[in-house]
Formats: sequence, C-alpha cells, structure tokens
Amino acid sequence: MEVGLVAAQDLGRRSTALLAVAVSDEEGRAVSPDLPGELGEAIRAARADVRGRVGHVVVANTGLAQGPERVAFIGVGARGKWDAEAVRRFAGRAVRAAESRELASLSIYVTTGDLDTAIAVQAATEGGVLASWRFTELRTSPGGEDAPVIPVEEIHFILDGDDGEAAAEGLRVGRAVANGQNLARTLQNRPGNVATPEHLGSEAEAMAEELGLEVEVFGMERIRKERMFALLAVNQGSDLEPRFIVIRHRGGKAKEPFVALVGKGLTFDAGGISIKPSQGMEEMKFDMSGGAAVMGAMRAIAELGLPLNVVGLIPSTDNLISGKAVKPGDVIQTRGGKTIEVVNTDAEGRLILADALDYAKELGVAAIIDMATLTGSVVSALGHHASAVLGTDEQLIQDVRDAGERAGERCWPLPLWSEYRKQLRSDAADMMNIGGRSAGTITAAWFLREFVGDVPWAHLDIAGTAYGKDPLPYQRNGGYGTPVRLLVEWLRGRRE
Repeated sequence: MEVGLVAAQDLGRRSTALLAVAVSDEEGRAVSPDLPGELGEAIRAARADVRGRVGHVVVANTGLAQGPERVAFIGVGARGKWDAEAVRRFAGRAVRAAESRELASLSIYVTTGDLDTAIAVQAATEGGVLASWRFTELRTSPGGEDAPVIPVEEIHFILDGDDGEAAAEGLRVGRAVANGQNLARTLQNRPGNVATPEHLGSEAEAMAEELGLEVEVFGMERIRKERMFALLAVNQGSDLEPRFIVIRHRGGKAKEPFVALVGKGLTFDAGGISIKPSQGMEEMKFDMSGGAAVMGAMRAIAELGLPLNVVGLIPSTDNLISGKAVKPGDVIQTRGGKTIEVVNTDAEGRLILADALDYAKELGVAAIIDMATLTGSVVSALGHHASAVLGTDEQLIQDVRDAGERAGERCWPLPLWSEYRKQLRSDAADMMNIGGRSAGTITAAWFLREFVGDVPWAHLDIAGTAYGKDPLPYQRNGGYGTPVRLLVEWLRGRRE
C-alpha cells in the first residue's frame, strides 16, 4: 500500500481516478468544500443529489481531460461531530467507493475543521490503509465480498491547510499504526491449523528481525523451567506444544523500567472437556486476538521508534479434548504458586494469562495492560461497541479510556469491588477459575488481579470488539485488530 501527501493547490489539476470529498450536514443542507475552476463546473449538476447524512455517497464523472476523473461526495454528518473517528470512517468509505468501481488508486481531500492537522491526517491514513487491507492469502482465485477484483493499492491525501510538517508526521504515525493493526488482523484471520503457537512464535521472530526488536520464544522445556504450570495444564489436551513469546522494544533509557503488554494467544478454543456448542465454533480461531494485538502494537511502536521500553508477552496454546486434558474438578498450580480448582475448562484464557502476568510482575515492569477475548458476559454488558476495562490503578484506567476515545477504540470501566472476589472461593484450592453466571466479566478480572501484585494493572476484555460481521467502514468481516490503536495511543501518551 502506497500513501502520500498532495498540496491543496493541486486539487483541480492532479490526475486521479477518484477524488473523495466530505459533505457535512448543516440543518438539512449539504455542505462540501468548494472545488476549483473547471472541476467545480464539471460536477455542478451532481450536487443536487448530494446529501450530508452519514454514509450517503454520490459519485460523479467529470469528463475532464486533466484532473480527477470522478468525484465521490461522501456524507459525514454534522460538522460539529467531525472528529478523528469521523475522519477515519470517511476515509474508509472513500476506499469502498473506489473498490466498488474497481479503481486501484484514489485521492482523499482531508478537511481538518477544528482538528489538529497531524491528528486529521493520521486518522485519514489509518482509515484508508485499514480499509484497503484484505485477507486473501488462502484463496486460490480473487473474488468474494471482501476481495475486490482490483484492490486499492495507492492513496494520496490532499490537505486543506499548509502545515506540511504536521501532515507528514500524521502520515508517518497513521501508516505505522495501521500496519500494526493489519498485522494483527492477518494473524487473527489465519485458521487454527495455520496460526499455531509455533507459527505465532515464528512470526514474532520474523518481525523482530525486520524491525530490530528482541525476541525470545519459549518452547516446552523453557516453559517447564519457568514453572508456567497453568499454561501447561491448558495445553495437556493438545498434540501441539505451547509457546510463550517475549518481545522487547528498547526505546527508552537503559535503566527505565519496561511497561508490559500481555495478550491471550489461544490459537483455537474448543472448550476442553467443557466443550463449546458446535455452532459458531469456527470463530474460536479468534481466541488469540489479544496476542495478535500485542504483536501488532509491538510492530507499530518499533516502526515509530517510540522512546519507551516495552515488553510484549503472549502465552499461546490451543484448548482441545483428549484423554490427557484437564478435567473439571482438577486442581492445578500456577507459576506464582497459587492453586486453582478448574471448575470449567472453557475458562482457560485466565489460566494462561495468570502465568504471563506473574512473569510480567517478576520483570519489575512499571505497568501492565492485558487484553483477551475473555468472557461472553462482556458482550451482554457492553455489546460490540466497547471493550470492558478493569484494573487496580484508577489513573491507569482513565489513561486507557482517554487513549481509546482518541483512537476510536472505546472502553468502559466495570468495578472490582472486594465482594466479587467471594464468588471465586474454592473448597479444594486457593480459588476457582470461574465465579458463576453473575458478573462473569468482573469475576474473570478478579481472578487475573490475583497475579499482578502491586504493579499498576489494567485489563481489557475484548470479546465483543475483537472480531465480528458488522464492520465499520474501515473494517472487514473477521478480525478487527482491536485494541492496537488504543495501545499505541496510550504508549505515545506516556512518552509525553
């Protein structure tokens, strides 16, 4: 994907297959930027059909020998709602307009409004690059709803301002963030027979070599040496060995502590002995979405060269059924020494995260954010529009929320009151791995809290936001790469 910047004075004479222009709605009146000279005259008749409501698209052929061949008027709603997410969605719709006409390139006219130039260009770049991504690597021929015959491969952004330095920075950041999120989406969409724990480890090693990251991939022997007994217990039912992936970005000072990103890397979840229903089980390839997000975020921060020390941790296995699989009622030990009564083997993500969080704590990190497709309960609570955030540090939780608002990946807090901990009491061990039907997202987070000690910690339950079939304009069916943008935005905020 090639992206670039074009000055506004070239708007009327720059040759492009499609020029996308935002149309706002002001009290029922469609308002779009004035287009210069012959270009404005060429599409005057089309303006009668233009509307400012969100998602309304009118494409007009210009018939000009020089300049844009077509102009797409794309409704973006009220001018007062022109924020970074609106820009992101506008750019996504522009790419969809080009795809529907089998155009390989387009130009997008970015109006900043009240936005900072760098923020507007970053959002437009993210929207365009994310919308252009497709997962086609396992198809033998082009086609299908998510694979246009002629994909968009080139986008140029035309600015309505003259702050070229800020625009260049926005382009740089937006491209890196979108590249990271697209990596996460690719990993998510690979099926469980491809994206095995070993495969994730190999992908981490290849990324590290490309971008100058440090990586360690623990195999079975090292995992045993590290006493990651909960990860090993979940892996008992599998014929594939687990992996524990450690990725380090050393961008800060030598003695500065790391911050840790921890992602659940469950490459396929059949539920173990507590087997899931067959309907929809194919979607359980997405149960490694947290680990994919960590990979994507580490790629983005390395590409950006963020001046921070960051470590990404991904415990990875699948959760299957065999004569060796953990059974309901079994008691297992974790890396930190706590014993767990496994009441439901389908609550396995928190088990492998327990060992990863204990490992992060032992590294002496300054803060931990973990992310996981952890509970169906979060979908009941928040639907598919926000991730849940819970944690031990109110300032960290607020910082994560703020980063999510800026990045267009919203999250909403749930409480961790001590009363919920009682639901995890066990007669056989230190705790159970589930707390019953009520408050499932909260009791799952309480379970994780037991393993972070005094380190500031926030947990993101992304079960409702990591993948789906109701995509935003810059998404496609399948994996969304959530919450890569949030993580990078949070880390960029810590730099300041």
